[in-house]
Amino acid sequence: MMDNYYIDFKRKIQISKDNENNQRPINRVVRKTDKTRVREERFTFDPIAPKRPYGHEYGWVSPFILEVRKYLKLIPEQLPSKDDSLVPMIVEKAADGIIEEGKIIGRLCEAQKLAEKLKNEKDKGMKQVWICCAKLYSMECFLYKKLNEVMRLIGSDDHEQLWRSKVRTLGPFCLLLWDNPFQTKLTTEKTLYRVVKLTNEQIATYEEMAKNPNEYRSFQAFTSSSRNKDVGNNFPTTNVLFIMEIEFAFTVDIAPFSEYPHEEEELITPGVCFTVHRVEFDKSAKKHVIHLKLRHRFSRRDKHQFQKDLTQASGPEYNTRSGRITGDLLIDGVDLRDLLDDHFSGIALDDGDDLSYDRDGNRH
Repeated sequence: MMDNYYIDFKRKIQISKDNENNQRPINRVVRKTDKTRVREERFTFDPIAPKRPYGHEYGWVSPFILEVRKYLKLIPEQLPSKDDSLVPMIVEKAADGIIEEGKIIGRLCEAQKLAEKLKNEKDKGMKQVWICCAKLYSMECFLYKKLNEVMRLIGSDDHEQLWRSKVRTLGPFCLLLWDNPFQTKLTTEKTLYRVVKLTNEQIATYEEMAKNPNEYRSFQAFTSSSRNKDVGNNFPTTNVLFIMEIEFAFTVDIAPFSEYPHEEEELITPGVCFTVHRVEFDKSAKKHVIHLKLRHRFSRRDKHQFQKDLTQASGPEYNTRSGRITGDLLIDGVDLRDLLDDHFSGIALDDGDDLSYDRDGNRH
């Protein structure tokens, strides 16, 4: 039994569930699964909104995550990585949401299998749950496609109601994947690669951004990238190679949990900002090469909250996932206070974007 059809092995035919007259013959064969290839759709789908190539800035935490926390009635300090008692409840909601989304798109059987795998881990603590989420996300299934299809709409006025409507179903899984309990520091000094197919208009937008090195924008979806610089050679139909230099940002290496470890996949987490360093055309590869610099950014409200936390700090503890400081923070030797001063000195930010959300998830 499959999602859209079932197999009659005795008669060797495939029969549609919607129309039993819709049949076709089948043969049973042993097929070798090629897990040495790099999956084109995973590394080339457009991770950005249809009508704009990137989202605006929203601060340290993505609006989608903030809305999920509001839906789950979590206060800023509450996260499953910090409180294992929250994990079973969030896992149940995540599993239910996966099943609901799978049913909508005609992939109920697949969704039920994914949900079952997740629910089997719900009482084993956040670390085991997160590993399961990373494995599920890395699988070739509808889940990662649907999640990113929704999250890349953040920043598009025409699609705001759509992404908000998915907070209930896709949000809990998103939160579990985002709240990595193994990640204790930001990624720095690493280069990642991604290829896409963009229109001439979209490429021109990046060229304009390259003229203003202080113009920041953000990726709002989980964005798959590779540490392998030759990833673009696998997809000749693409016309753009992103070379992304990480200054400091949250990324996660999911290759150890993937059925496709050769992809060397590294996820850029939602909300990471970027500037365009330069755009050039590689004649030999016949691709535009767009050089980005990635870093996590603070909104003005983040700065206010961080400074408040710093004045009250009594110990060296920092909750990077919630964006709360409870002590001195060093990022590879850089004190956060110096980072904040550098971030807000002489940089013009869009008040309309930065003030959209506060740390409690309240929209303004």
